[in-house]
Amino acid sequence: MTDQSTQSTTALIMVLNCGSSSIKFALFEASQTSLPRKPVWSGKVDGITGTNPTWDETGAGTCALTLDPQLPYHAALGEIRTRVTARLAGRKIDAIAHRVVHGGNKYFAPTRINADVLADLKNLIPLAPLHQPFALEAIAALLESQPELPQIACFDTAFHHTLPIVEQMLPLPWENWEQGMRRYGFHGLSYNYMSVVLAERYGELARGRTIVAHIGSGASLCAMQNLQSVATTMGFSALDGLMMGTRCGTLDPGAVLYLMEIRKLSLEQVGHMLYHESGLLGISGVSADTRILLQQEAGNARVQAALQLYVRRIVREIGALTAVLGGLDMLVFTAGVGEHNAELRQRICTALGYLGIRLESADNERHAAVISSDDSGVKVVVEPTNEEWIAALGVTKMELF
Repeated sequence: MTDQSTQSTTALIMVLNCGSSSIKFALFEASQTSLPRKPVWSGKVDGITGTNPTWDETGAGTCALTLDPQLPYHAALGEIRTRVTARLAGRKIDAIAHRVVHGGNKYFAPTRINADVLADLKNLIPLAPLHQPFALEAIAALLESQPELPQIACFDTAFHHTLPIVEQMLPLPWENWEQGMRRYGFHGLSYNYMSVVLAERYGELARGRTIVAHIGSGASLCAMQNLQSVATTMGFSALDGLMMGTRCGTLDPGAVLYLMEIRKLSLEQVGHMLYHESGLLGISGVSADTRILLQQEAGNARVQAALQLYVRRIVREIGALTAVLGGLDMLVFTAGVGEHNAELRQRICTALGYLGIRLESADNERHAAVISSDDSGVKVVVEPTNEEWIAALGVTKMELF
C-alpha cells in the first residue's frame, strides 16, 4: 500500500503496455472518488531490440539508453523501475495494470494475476505473438521480484465480449468452435475508452450506429450500437481485417497453403511474412510508416499501390460494417494514423461520399474534434484514445485499496 508518511493518500497505479520493441508506462493517482484522465507521469523505452534504444518521458524529451544486449527486455524493465522509484521519492506503487492483448474465451474482466492465470495466458501466445509474450515476460519478472504487488491484466479482447454469436463464429467444422476457436476482436481498451468519451461528448448520437477506426501500426474497425461492440474487423488473431503497417490483414487462406505447398516456405517463414513483411511495408518496399510513404508517393508506383490498397481496404470494411449496422450515424478516427494523418482521412472519407459524408477541409487539416461539415450525412470526428486510463480504471474497480 501507499507509504502513509507521504502527504498523498491516493492510490498510485502504474500501467505497463509492453510491445515487441517498446514498453510504455503511465502513473495515475486514483482517489476514492475519481481517476484523472491524464497521468501524473508517463514515458516509454523504445527500440529495445535494436541498436539504438531510447528513453522518453513527460516533459523531458528523448535520450539515448544503454541496455544489456543479452537481456534487453529485462534491462528495459529494470530501467523503468529504477527511474520510477527515484521519481516517486518514497511513495510506493499500489498496483500495476498490464495491457494484455488476448484473454481468450475465459477472461472478460480485469483479472488479478497469479501463477495459474499466467499459465493460462501463456497458452494464448500463438494468437497474439507480437504482444502477448512481452506483456507476460514483464508480469513474470514482477511476480518473481515483487510477489506481493497486485498485478492486474486488462484485456484487449474483453470489450468484444458483447459480439453476437454470429459475429464470433468461424466457418470451420463445429468441433473447432467447441475447442475455443472463434473471432475475439482486439484493440478493446481503445474501443472501451471510445465508448466512454463519445457518450460524454456526443450523447445519444454516439449510442446510435457508430464505427470507430483505430488506425495505427496495427489497425481495426469496431461497429458499435448503444456503445457496445457488435462487429469488428480483427477476429481470431491480430492478422485479420484491415491491411496494416507490416501485417497483411484479411487474406485468402489458399494463399497461405500455396506459400507452404508450392513455394515450400516453412510455418515459421510464413508467419514472419504475414506479421512482419506484409502490409504497407511489403507492398511499398519502403516503409510501414504512412508519413514516409506519402512523402515518397509521387513517382513511386509501389508506394502508390500500397497507399491505394490501404485506403481501399479501410473503405471496403467500413462499407461492410455499415451494412451490418443498417446505416451510419458517426465515424470516429483514433490511434496514430487516425488522429494525425489528415490526408488519409480525406481519402477515406472522399471514397465514402456515397454515405453522405462531407468533410470540412480546414478542420480536417488542423485535426479538429469534429471534421465533418454541417451538411454531412454522417458526423465524422477525431478522438485521441487513452488505453492506459482504461487499464488504470479497471484496477480501481477491483477494490484493492
